[in-house]
Amino acid sequence: MKHPDDTEQALPQTIGVLGGGRMGSGIAHAFLIAGARVVVVEVNDDAVSAARGRIEKDVSASVERGKIEGTAGEWLDRLNVTTDASAFSECGLVVEAVPEMWDLKVESLRRAESQLHDDAWLATNTSSMSVDGLAGELKRPERFCGLHFFNPVPASKLVEVVLGRRTSEELREKAQEWVAGLGKTPVTVHDAPGFASSRLGVALSLEAIRMVEEGVASPEDIDLAMTLGYKHPVGPLALTDIVGLDVRLGIAEYLESQLGPRFAPPQLMRDMVERGELGKKAGKGFYSYE
Repeated sequence: MKHPDDTEQALPQTIGVLGGGRMGSGIAHAFLIAGARVVVVEVNDDAVSAARGRIEKDVSASVERGKIEGTAGEWLDRLNVTTDASAFSECGLVVEAVPEMWDLKVESLRRAESQLHDDAWLATNTSSMSVDGLAGELKRPERFCGLHFFNPVPASKLVEVVLGRRTSEELREKAQEWVAGLGKTPVTVHDAPGFASSRLGVALSLEAIRMVEEGVASPEDIDLAMTLGYKHPVGPLALTDIVGLDVRLGIAEYLESQLGPRFAPPQLMRDMVERGELGKKAGKGFYSYE
């Protein structure tokens, strides 16, 4: 069991996270309870307050469940949430975790890279965008890779390490060590649309949504078919609610542009997103959440 004074040798002493939303806060929490100091950079004071609140809640839950020793306050003393990107200058690794929009990703990664010292590393948490394409927008592509975390980050045991053509062998080895240092398991893939996890996961969810759209079965029965028949821990529609229909729609549209019409989003998916039925975070998706 970890204590705030423990350090994990596999990890850089200070980790940066650009973006403190659901995923960014989860990534910050994972590195924090692994023993690193964490700097989260957000766009404004309201976003700073929201990100800190999410991380405080997750850290408190980890203490209450006995996953880490000490008090929540001791762990949170190692956290800095700010709007000042110059705080990344002290980080050995920065993970970008902003929404899945190309221009925003590029702008955010350039902003982070401009603050890093020469020995620091940079990663993106993108779930589908080209790591090679993003690397081409950076000054040091050899020090850049994908670290694709899964939602919810505290409970997930998997991180996809995505290698670009110019990712150095040193970074490949370090990235695998970092993931292991978080108590998670790395799978390593080369850059391709959707990598391994998103490509397969989205394909399954899109077909499940088409089945609902066509009246083949209810969301509950489709999910039961996969959890009981194929031993999936969560059905594809419940998982889509957890990830967010808007997030899945963005990934599907990108994969369609890269891989063709088999990834075309069903109209039902578009309609639900337009109605604000985004899943668990909105209180309604394929299921209702009180």
